Amino acid sequence: MAAKVFLHVGLPKTGTTYLQSVLWANRDRLLDQGVLLPGASAREQMWASLQVRQHPGKHLRHPDAQTAWPRIVEQANAWSGTAVISHEFFGAATEEQAADAIAAFGEAEVHLVVTARDLLTVVASYWQEYVKHGWFDQTLEEFPSEGLHYEEWSWRTLDLQAVLTRWSATLPADRVHVLVLPGPDEPREALWLRFAEVLGVSGAGDFDTERARENSSLAVVEAELMRRIGEASPEFANALDRGVWLRSYLAHGKLVPRGGDRALPSERRIDELRSRADDAVAHIAGSGFEVVGDLERLRVPLTPRPGREPDTVTEEEIAAAGVATIAAMLIDVRRLRQENTAFRKAEAERRQEDARTAEERSRTFTSRARRMARRWLG
Repeated sequence: MAAKVFLHVGLPKTGTTYLQSVLWANRDRLLDQGVLLPGASAREQMWASLQVRQHPGKHLRHPDAQTAWPRIVEQANAWSGTAVISHEFFGAATEEQAADAIAAFGEAEVHLVVTARDLLTVVASYWQEYVKHGWFDQTLEEFPSEGLHYEEWSWRTLDLQAVLTRWSATLPADRVHVLVLPGPDEPREALWLRFAEVLGVSGAGDFDTERARENSSLAVVEAELMRRIGEASPEFANALDRGVWLRSYLAHGKLVPRGGDRALPSERRIDELRSRADDAVAHIAGSGFEVVGDLERLRVPLTPRPGREPDTVTEEEIAAAGVATIAAMLIDVRRLRQENTAFRKAEAERRQEDARTAEERSRTFTSRARRMARRWLG
């Protein structure tokens, strides 16, 4: 039985990808300190979150996804030190599902960790993440609203107060940790150092953070272009295609690097998010939870960072971004054709060489056989 289990359940767009990258890049070093990451990979912990929530699309995933949660629980319960499980999709669990997940670790001391930032940034960033995955039916002004594809794209995942309430229902307040994202003036690794402090990991400043990935956002023009491409691409329907081709290749490979203005909703919507964020701050302040960082950073600023509403994007901007993207994709097509041609040529040469070698061996064998036959027959 693990002595401690840390469940990091979100929120999305709060440095979760970065933290998970650091954790898995330093898995062996963590083991040296008695800290286990159960499961084979970060993806397996994501699969586990689907199973905990009885996700309606879990059967569409890899066959191993169907048994990910029991495997992770078994490994954690067989460990004598600390176990860490991290994925933002856990946050969407119902109160009952969260309680069952916590209870699976028996007598272990279970801790809840929630990373958080101001709600305007979370919603605006998560909307463009929604668009990256090929979804197109929600504008930033509406997002998130009822009727989305799965609850990981809903308020169930994004509402900090609601996530904390559901997941902390069976835990003492001092085992709930709210990590506020560092400000832009702080070092990149500050979030990791705070997270490591909560886990009880020592020497975190010496861990490898250079390979850690960050889930960068689309700019507003590119987000609108991506939204339209998603609408025009119904054949990219399954999660693997959306993840590989729409999100990884197109969004991250071609559109994110273009940069540009960030997407912002209307002033009315910003005021709405500000009110919800203020409620969350008040809830946390009176909860007894451990807050790591400046709680006031969770408020939506009265003067947000500059940005643009998506409906101000012009057709000319869309066309220019589309042309540049097609040109970049043509370079990839040319490179892949060249690599394919070179591979085919090398493969043909290898087969010819194999054929020559086989023929030479055959001739040698035949010659030896004849000599031996002559010897035996006198």
